[in-house]
Amino acid sequence: MKTKAVRLYGKLDLRLEEFELPAIKEDEILARIVSDSICMSSYKAATQGPEHKRVPDDVAENPVIIGHEFAGDIVEVGAKWQHRFKAGQKFSIQPAIYYEDGPVGVLSAPGYSYRYIGGDATYVIIPKDVLVQDCLLAYDGPGYYPASLSEPLSCVIGAMHANYHTKPGSYIHQMEIVQGGKMAVLAGVGPMGLALINYAISRDDRRPSLMVVTDIDQSRLDRAASIYTPEWAKSRGIELVYLNTGEGDAVAKLRELSGGSGYNDVFVFAPVAPVVEQGDAILAADGCLNFFAGPGNPEFAAKLNFYNVHYSSTHVAGTSGGNNDDMVESLAMFRKGLDPAGLVTHIGGLNAVIDTTLNLPHIPGGKKLIYTHIEMPLTPIAEFGDRGKTDPLFAELHRLCEKNRGLWNVEAEEYLLSHAK
Repeated sequence: MKTKAVRLYGKLDLRLEEFELPAIKEDEILARIVSDSICMSSYKAATQGPEHKRVPDDVAENPVIIGHEFAGDIVEVGAKWQHRFKAGQKFSIQPAIYYEDGPVGVLSAPGYSYRYIGGDATYVIIPKDVLVQDCLLAYDGPGYYPASLSEPLSCVIGAMHANYHTKPGSYIHQMEIVQGGKMAVLAGVGPMGLALINYAISRDDRRPSLMVVTDIDQSRLDRAASIYTPEWAKSRGIELVYLNTGEGDAVAKLRELSGGSGYNDVFVFAPVAPVVEQGDAILAADGCLNFFAGPGNPEFAAKLNFYNVHYSSTHVAGTSGGNNDDMVESLAMFRKGLDPAGLVTHIGGLNAVIDTTLNLPHIPGGKKLIYTHIEMPLTPIAEFGDRGKTDPLFAELHRLCEKNRGLWNVEAEEYLLSHAK
């Protein structure tokens, strides 16, 4: 059957094309993509082309479909997988499959490495590489956008699980954030920081007692505080503080908020050396700094206080993506009621993917959510009301979002999918 997809041919060379998919093999699955959330990692792949670690060297001759935060419906199941999956099931995919025989070896991933699977498409073929590692995950929760956002949520779940602490006299690392500890989330009101805030407040098994979230943009801090409120956090046993570090001595302010002791767990969400150094300076004894933000510059470096490494046992962790267990946990959190809509600030159709991907660092706001079977310019949810003055589609989308504190929601998604061009 034919599919329409955005394919990568080389550096800054993205093309929206229609082409024929081959018939599926007995160990493959045909699927219909509904939604894809555009990630900064796709921008990096598009700007680096074959120099990107997950993009094949021969991409000019064998282009790949981009997009790795996607959800949709299973259409047809090959004979070898009919015992596990059936047509009509909703799904999400863990893209970090680490399959030795993939197009680029262990780093192969849907959305970077494969000719026939990626999120920015109408139909795809899910290959055996995904299936044999149990990376096709059935989703039975509401809507499609939560399943698309299960991948970014899994990344912050993985980050919190990867933090570690030590015990004097023992060499065993105690994994996870400190229960009842103090946490700082630096540059933390972008999409991934918002996902971490939501997860940290929502989870039942382990939470900090204090969570300080910083940024230098007051409007972004205000939006985060209106969605993930200090009152909600307090009801969950967390003192939540949003702090603007744009002026004055940020380290002094942060240490004062911690009561002078510093923070057990620090997450850095910007690849900016002063922010990393700020995080290092506020670590408590045995504190763990998680450098979450992936830098585009392979020479990126920042100073660390090695006196504290030696005498205070401070340490650093870094995570890139989540694993399969993290994806399963994120989908389970959605079924329990966690709504990732606060991450989403823009909605668009497949026609908006190329410009959005190539200009992503310069588009303000949070996640850009694409619905691949519609045509729609990338539109901020905040502008639905103005556009609705002349377009009834946007007028109704505005009404539905206003019912939900101005946030995207399942009802708005259903209306869009049934009424958009």
